[in-house]
Amino acid sequence: MKHIIQFHVYKGDTHYVAEGVDVPVVTQGKTLDELAHNIQEAVDLQLEGENLADFNLAPQPSILANLELVLGSHA
Repeated sequence: MKHIIQFHVYKGDTHYVAEGVDVPVVTQGKTLDELAHNIQEAVDLQLEGENLADFNLAPQPSILANLELVLGSHA
């Protein structure tokens, strides 16, 4: 069972976007702080009332968000 729910984070045109690797969740935020809040809220909603074992998750998993940086881009 996994103890960490992973997200891939990248900068879109106007927002940061997070795509779940382990759960079917996609969310966005204008700032990284907003995105972190939205990830937590989206995961809570997705897993509410679900058996975590169905997602191969251990009880009370944590979230790891990996940020993709594009080389040569300073925008």
